[in-house]
Amino acid sequence: MLTKIPHRMLVSTAMLIALGALRFEQSAAADSKVKLPNLLPIPNSSGASATFSQGDISLDGPFFQSLGTNGRSCGTCHQAAEGWSFSAQGVRQRFNATAGMDPIFRTNDGSNCNTSDVSTPAARQQAYSLLLNKGLIRVELPVPATAEFAVTTVVAPYGCNSTANVSVYRRPLPATNLRFLTTVMWDGRESVAGNTLRQNLLQQALDATLGHAQGISLSDADRSDIVDFEMSLATAQISDNGAGKLDNEGAGGGPQKLHGQQFFVGINDPLGGNPTNAPFDPTAMTMFKSWANGHGQQSEARMSVARGEVLFNTKPISITGVAGLNDALNAPVIPGTCTTCHDSPNVGNHSVPLAINIGVSDVSRPENADLPVFTLMNLTTHQTVTTTDPGRALITGKWRDIGKTKGPVLRALASRAPYFHNGSAATLMDAVEFYNTRFTLGLTAQEKTDLVNFLSVL
Repeated sequence: MLTKIPHRMLVSTAMLIALGALRFEQSAAADSKVKLPNLLPIPNSSGASATFSQGDISLDGPFFQSLGTNGRSCGTCHQAAEGWSFSAQGVRQRFNATAGMDPIFRTNDGSNCNTSDVSTPAARQQAYSLLLNKGLIRVELPVPATAEFAVTTVVAPYGCNSTANVSVYRRPLPATNLRFLTTVMWDGRESVAGNTLRQNLLQQALDATLGHAQGISLSDADRSDIVDFEMSLATAQISDNGAGKLDNEGAGGGPQKLHGQQFFVGINDPLGGNPTNAPFDPTAMTMFKSWANGHGQQSEARMSVARGEVLFNTKPISITGVAGLNDALNAPVIPGTCTTCHDSPNVGNHSVPLAINIGVSDVSRPENADLPVFTLMNLTTHQTVTTTDPGRALITGKWRDIGKTKGPVLRALASRAPYFHNGSAATLMDAVEFYNTRFTLGLTAQEKTDLVNFLSVL
């Protein structure tokens, strides 16, 4: 039986209901709290994802409450059905269901510019085009007063052409699997040196309420409750349309296994940051090795996943032109694999804070044609560069940080397309093809398919 949903929760649960994926359980408690059953499979295009916690997942705490002035909650942009982020497809469904009036459609950061016309459904369709097509939220950041550069021009078709307060467009990161984070936010702006992860997340919860929800303040109790809730969640794909359950035949997929995954800052760091001094192991992904010689009805799909995992661990990559790696190590070419950067075991993010630029924001990439173009000039050398996102440089003011972002956790990917910080890869195949062309990998059609099949079960 579907429990009556409090009005304040309609935003955070609407997509779950629309997908036919969620049945709320009536709590035995007198206050009839609404809960997401633990490990409930939630369908997506590849199979189903699920979230694991130590008990049923309460959906009526501050995370799901409108604590600002524009109707949004944390759950507005962090949907359980979409990997605790949101997908572009899900945003389009919300637009169609509400004619663009769902709380995610707000001009403070959801529209292409805060001056966009949103007076009619047709105007809203245009105003929120980046949100609808790529799942992008506008982030306005000032150029640091001590920056080594100036933003000299901004070419943007949507307005928001300021060179002092720069509007960039980014995907919302998942509000799950947070215990694996070494950097909070794509550009690290919520990671303060010397702070614990919890301290940084507490500040991020406040800043999100003040900014995204246009709030006034947030109590210490609500901040703590939000962070406790986020830190309790582990989310991953639990089943695959072809391979079946992801913990069968000795496999280690699914959120329950992820919940128990060992992690500490520096674990398996290829740059020597492991506090235990253990050597780097490029075989960072080990969940599906038991499927290498699959059998039964799902053998073909399972062997493809296992091959993709091996490729992820072992396919040679000549890493070149990556700011934050090649320049930092004074090495024009670094021999590596996918796990050189995606090194956290069975998680896939950086195990240490590492901002790098692999070229996702390059102006030359055709998939970035709908993004603004920024020209930055070095105040000392007068050198200029163009980019669609200055990245971490807008936080540090450092010329060397232009275009740098962190690598995200690579779990529950199938629920939250598109990919990369700017949504430039519409599918996992697009993401694989980016790396194939960027680093001249020479992947065969079968290797691409195997990699996609592996990434889709994470």
